[in-house]
Amino acid sequence: MRYYPSHLEHFHGLPVHHFAGPDEEPDPGPHPIPPASVAWRLTADEEVPFEERWSSFLDRVRTDEVVALVIGAWWQEWDEHGIDPVLDLITAEAHRLPRLRAVFLGDVESEESEISWIKQGDVGRVPRAWPGLYELGLRGAENLVIEPLRHEELRRLRIESGGLPPEPVRGLAACDLPALHHLELWLGTSWYGGDCTATDVRALLAMLDRSPRLAHLGLCNSDIQDEIAAAVAAAPVVTGLDSLDLSMGTLSDDGAAALLSGQPLNHLRAFDLGHHFMSEEMTRRVRETLGPYIQDLGLTPARRSRHRPEERYVAVGE
Repeated sequence: MRYYPSHLEHFHGLPVHHFAGPDEEPDPGPHPIPPASVAWRLTADEEVPFEERWSSFLDRVRTDEVVALVIGAWWQEWDEHGIDPVLDLITAEAHRLPRLRAVFLGDVESEESEISWIKQGDVGRVPRAWPGLYELGLRGAENLVIEPLRHEELRRLRIESGGLPPEPVRGLAACDLPALHHLELWLGTSWYGGDCTATDVRALLAMLDRSPRLAHLGLCNSDIQDEIAAAVAAAPVVTGLDSLDLSMGTLSDDGAAALLSGQPLNHLRAFDLGHHFMSEEMTRRVRETLGPYIQDLGLTPARRSRHRPEERYVAVGE
């Protein structure tokens, strides 16, 4: 079970390749790797600022063939301004990446920055710059802005956070994404800004009724996981799903009971409730009720504190 954010090894079905500048390679000429064969990962480091790394990438790679881009740490010592200056750079060159189909913003490990410290920005600029974008992923939610938009092609959206504020969730609920196939949100905890309410979640679920191709829904890592479970149990969008992920949060017997008493879930191929706080009796009940029908049923419990076994916590916070 993947609960600790780490550098991506694959993205958009491609291996991630870290782009090194000309000073780090013996041949400063055109890059030898076929541009469409990898997801290109760009970062700053102690010696090279992001702007210089980006300029080298544009000079050395046939960017008109690039399909996937991964942005790692964009700061050299600390991040003062968030990702908006990076978005200025990459969207200004959208015409040089006409085949770009996937972007990940903030491929950062805890050694570089804790997830709750990563400063995002107005990420809607990316799908607006690339009308043909299929996939957008990002890590971190501080200063995250999602303005309402309609995008005809976006199929996968993933937001990893230790605390997703309500404003971007409400902005997402006002979007129109008819091609959306996969949505995963780590809602997080109020300790790190994850102040979404059940009302926000219900509004998002209602928006998803306008995404008829949606096959996977993940509403994960939340300290209101019981309320989320109750909202999901009554949401019409669930009837069309192939897989559902309510893992990583504080799900208890109350949330599980809401799921079992709500609409049928037997049509799901996969249902992940891992990192839960259900009792053994309720876990057995869920397994007996859904196990015969759902091929991949995740029921791994969270580790409980020996000193405070009643305490519930999300898998990813700070």
